[in-house]
Amino acid sequence: MIALALPAETGSEGGFVAPSPEDLHLPDIFPWFAPYGTGFGKQMLVVLLSAAIVAIFFLIASRRRQLVPGRLQFVGESAYGLVRNSIGKDIIGEKEFRPWVPLLTGLFFFILVNNLMGSIPLFQLPAFSHVGSAYAMAGLVYVTWIILGFRRHGVSFLKLMTVPAGVPKGLLVVVIPLEIISNFLVRPLTHSMRLFATMLAGHMIIAICAVGTEFLFLHGDGIIKGLGALTLVGGIAMFLFEVFIQVLQAYVFTLLTAVYIQGSLVEEH
Repeated sequence: MIALALPAETGSEGGFVAPSPEDLHLPDIFPWFAPYGTGFGKQMLVVLLSAAIVAIFFLIASRRRQLVPGRLQFVGESAYGLVRNSIGKDIIGEKEFRPWVPLLTGLFFFILVNNLMGSIPLFQLPAFSHVGSAYAMAGLVYVTWIILGFRRHGVSFLKLMTVPAGVPKGLLVVVIPLEIISNFLVRPLTHSMRLFATMLAGHMIIAICAVGTEFLFLHGDGIIKGLGALTLVGGIAMFLFEVFIQVLQAYVFTLLTAVYIQGSLVEEH
């Protein structure tokens, strides 16, 4: 499938040229609206479609609520309950989780649909394979976490985030800088890079398998052409594994968001 968008290439000496990350950065869809481009490309289209799909699904699923739910209402309630109970309630806690369920639900399904777009023919582009999108999502969580912490604890939030309970005073000169770096610098970077790196790497692996299969079939001879069947099987296996990773990363990102929110609510760390 990806081979349709990334045809096999041959180098100057007839060798195989693998696809690169630049092949995923497609040109703007509407480049003529601004001299330097509009920024509205396939990635932005995927983001907008994903937001629309999530919103429309939950609006339709909740439109005619019944005591005995129909199929669509049942699916919507089950999806909502998954995030509400297994992430919100279990991580944040019984007393504090309810106000954060809408945020967690929106994050999970928005990221999930965006990731799965990388496995849908014609779209075949996970929006978070571009680092800017991952930074934006992690930045949203980071700002929420900071604001919540200061609203709950005031200036004492800085102490809670940088001075772990039970650490001997003599070690604080070492621990405090490490906690500042870990919580305020490394945390948003790892939160975003985990999502970006897995989406980019998985998509690139599938692209290489697809283009490699096409190259072997078209340019190989004898047993070399037969190896194309092996790369095809490997590509299918990696495709299925990538679907699993797309779901898992949506869950992990939302789970970490709940952990950060819970951390800004508690009195001690």
